[in-house]
Amino acid sequence: MSDVCRIRRAHTRVADARAAVRAFHAGVAQDDMALVVFFCASSYDLDALADEMRRCFGDVPVVGCTSAGEIGPAGYLDRSLAGASFGARDFTAATGGLAGLQSFEAPAGQALARTLQGRLDRATGHGATASRFALLLIDGLSVREEPVTRAIQSALGVTPLVGGSAADGTDFGQTLVYFDGRFHTDAAVLALVATPLPFRAFDTHHFGPTDERLVVTAADPTRRTVREINGLPAAQEYARILGVPADGLTPEHFAGSPVVVTIGGASYVRSIQKANPDGSLTFFCAIENGLILRVGRSLDLYDNLQRTLARVRGEIGPPQLVLGCDCVLRRVEILQRADLPEIVATLQANNMVGFNTYGEQFRGAHLNQTLAAIAIGAPGGEVERG
Repeated sequence: MSDVCRIRRAHTRVADARAAVRAFHAGVAQDDMALVVFFCASSYDLDALADEMRRCFGDVPVVGCTSAGEIGPAGYLDRSLAGASFGARDFTAATGGLAGLQSFEAPAGQALARTLQGRLDRATGHGATASRFALLLIDGLSVREEPVTRAIQSALGVTPLVGGSAADGTDFGQTLVYFDGRFHTDAAVLALVATPLPFRAFDTHHFGPTDERLVVTAADPTRRTVREINGLPAAQEYARILGVPADGLTPEHFAGSPVVVTIGGASYVRSIQKANPDGSLTFFCAIENGLILRVGRSLDLYDNLQRTLARVRGEIGPPQLVLGCDCVLRRVEILQRADLPEIVATLQANNMVGFNTYGEQFRGAHLNQTLAAIAIGAPGGEVERG
């Protein structure tokens, strides 16, 4: 195997699940693989897909999830299978799952992170956490991303965590993660990876706050539902601010005008999933009573993407891989844009492989309408700074 095959990427639109896995395997197979990561459409026969993954990859650790769209060498697609393999020459990985998220408590997440840290310590002969990153994939309908992410990151310390919430197209029916040879609901999987190669964890979005205030006056954080904004029915008040009727709210409105919360001078997007018949709004993340939100003002997505990736290249050189978790609402916006071909070309030029999510995790936070990613450079690619 050539020395340059440290990371191999593949992407297929073959409709049959077993044939798709075989095509994917042919594209990513290496002589010695430390880890395989994949993202697939929920429309596949997932039992057949899991069985073929076990047959093709054997004892190689494989993690993955269902998605709302797949990103890879073939483009920005849906109804496809995309992913990458990591060669053992430059990567050491430890993986583990969390089941039963509805009863999740923080010590379980912290214990998993510490167990994987210990396995990497033994495998690499040292505990250099600065040369490690973590990938989290979690059931996107579990409504447990916040506590799971916080718990795991607290145990990881300086090791950065990047992740995505498994998705189901725009159906919001069932979202699954893959580990230990099969798909699981109400579960999460964590991959902890050590490498001598330069890498950067980063996140980006293209929204800034406007002056229009929305005070959350009635909410159920456990269900991510907001019943009232500014003392009025939430959907009615949000629609009034946008200048549309409440019964006319669409995913395009939610994608183009999310709400933003400012914390410590930084803006974080809080995206709306749907408007409900009772006039409430369901969000992709927990919203607390009393929270002050502002309608987001969209900046240029393409310009933001280019600037972000240019900064990353300036730090680690041209990436071998950008492993990206990209919100489904960003997908809604991107597919409507006139510069869609340029956006896709930029993703391909930077070797992005990833999926469209129901939420993104970055370090200890659960985010919305964000691209959260890990960029991995080539040997000697890190830029020296004076």
